[in-house]
Amino acid sequence: MFIKKNLEYQKLPLPHKVSMSDFEMMSSIESFREYMLKRHTVRDFSKRSVDFAIIKKAIQIAGSAPSGANHQPWHFVVISNKDIKKTIREAAEIEENKFYSGGASDEWIKALEPIGTNANKPHLEIAPWLIIIFAERFGTFDDGSKYKNYYVPESVGIATGFLIAALHKAGLSVLTHTPNPMSFLNGLCKRPKSNKPVMILTVGHASEDATVPKVAKIKKDIKEILTVLD
Repeated sequence: MFIKKNLEYQKLPLPHKVSMSDFEMMSSIESFREYMLKRHTVRDFSKRSVDFAIIKKAIQIAGSAPSGANHQPWHFVVISNKDIKKTIREAAEIEENKFYSGGASDEWIKALEPIGTNANKPHLEIAPWLIIIFAERFGTFDDGSKYKNYYVPESVGIATGFLIAALHKAGLSVLTHTPNPMSFLNGLCKRPKSNKPVMILTVGHASEDATVPKVAKIKKDIKEILTVLD
């Protein structure tokens, strides 16, 4: 929450300046790259519990992401309640059944075939945590008046990336899920209409027999995703 009367520019010395040699920079980024390459999207989760403190720390990291005008237009609802997870699964599967039974184009369904997805979403109940990510169209000042948020999709996307990386760093697996429409989540999560649910993250440990689709290991070569203008 922002305080109206304190909305003015003030500069501070950079509080945490990281200084590395060229060798240290390369070593650090290579180590991070190698660890991130171990991140895999799974659909097979175990029922092993995950301490809420770990989830909370990951969300604190997500909350440190850059955002338009520093408005931080996001809200995270974490759910472990079995009944609520069951309700979410049931609602999500209704929409997914519509998608797979004619709601999506043949081209879209064909594109998903190598991934092996279908309308059945048991992971929404099996995994210990669901994190619902909301984008906030408006914020509220301390006096109750509203202000507009800017670059909301971009900001929430960056924060979501931070969150997934943080959860991976904690040794957890994550599955992104975007049922459409998702407006039912507002009432379920007690969020105002100004909040738009954009994603469900299923979070937990991969099961012992977890698999990944072979095609998921195929990544574009650096030449396909990088252009250098020097």
